Amino acid sequence: MSQAQQTKRYLVSGAVQGVGFRYFTQHAAAKLHLSGYVRNLHDGRVEVFASGTPEQLAHLRAQLERGPRFASVREVQEEEAAPDARFTKDFVITHEID
Repeated sequence: MSQAQQTKRYLVSGAVQGVGFRYFTQHAAAKLHLSGYVRNLHDGRVEVFASGTPEQLAHLRAQLERGPRFASVREVQEEEAAPDARFTKDFVITHEID
């Protein structure tokens, strides 16, 4: 029996830009078979938007809390989000969302 899909938005703060965080997140999400996106925000945080099962999303959050080697994650905020039809197939690195 498969679990229902959920969509979450994570806001990651700390030293998370310029350290490969987006590529780290894309790789982790691909391994977990998640769809969505990751992008840098102007305020220095990284936004992650992901859809998957609760178990897949819990594994992603654990990866976000750890971050890549040179990152220093201070906080990961998590909130429920509505699915976005533009991000149902792959997990991508993006720069802007209209």
